[in-house]
Amino acid sequence: MNGIVIVDKPQGWTSQDVTARLRRVFNTRRIGHGGTLDPMATGVLPVFVGRATRGVEFFEHAEKTYEATLRLGLTTDTEDTSGAVLEEKEVNISKAEFLGVLPKFRGEIQQIPPMYSALKIDGQKLCDLARKGKTVERKPRPITIFELECLEFTGNTTRLRVRCSKGTYIRTLCKDIGEALGCGGCMAALRRVTAGEYTIEESVPLDSLLETENPENYLRPVDTMFRNFPEVRLTPKQEQRCRNGNAFSIALEEGTYRVYSQTGEFLALSKVESGVLTTIKSFFEV
Repeated sequence: MNGIVIVDKPQGWTSQDVTARLRRVFNTRRIGHGGTLDPMATGVLPVFVGRATRGVEFFEHAEKTYEATLRLGLTTDTEDTSGAVLEEKEVNISKAEFLGVLPKFRGEIQQIPPMYSALKIDGQKLCDLARKGKTVERKPRPITIFELECLEFTGNTTRLRVRCSKGTYIRTLCKDIGEALGCGGCMAALRRVTAGEYTIEESVPLDSLLETENPENYLRPVDTMFRNFPEVRLTPKQEQRCRNGNAFSIALEEGTYRVYSQTGEFLALSKVESGVLTTIKSFFEV
């Protein structure tokens, strides 16, 4: 079986837990996921099955959208409510004051990754060091917050909608907003509602996948992850050159295209430059 299944990851499962379980469901070892979600987080987790795993690398740079709950006045070692409390303060923040700090976190900003993360420094995961009580210096990394909107404000608890670039830690964003307000803060809940081209409305509860006798019914074609690019159908001669990995001239504007055979088989993601089409990644069966 080949394709992409959009899982609604439940709370308490790691992304690796999900892929490990789905290896048995789809009876294949060729499985990967598109973007790690913390165990406490829920929502969109694209899982790539079979030959579709060739598309995982393109998901590394996909934008994500989250709905997060920020608890003001509470600071923890993990930057979310699952961690040990470091400090607790009274919150006297108005909605206007809260909205006033949000512009500081929109656009291109620098973010220091949390200690409780899977990032490695000198070959060691930060989370492993953190569990041993160690803290190491982390360099700020550039990220982009495309959208940051307050969905609800109730004093010490707020709900945010965040559309962001790869590498963004929403836990850290919550902590940093709390620090900017002077009262501290941490993440209380997180739900990913979009990942790349996929939305929560398209997702399948994990339980449904584990219980079904026909998991292949939930697989989406791999070309759906490139649906924002225009498609082009090749002539038989062009198709042969594409299958052989050769570049060839084509009368198309410059850009990235989904490339298909005359019969509708998805062949490759390709680019056109100066009237020449070259393959970025092939997806046809060899």
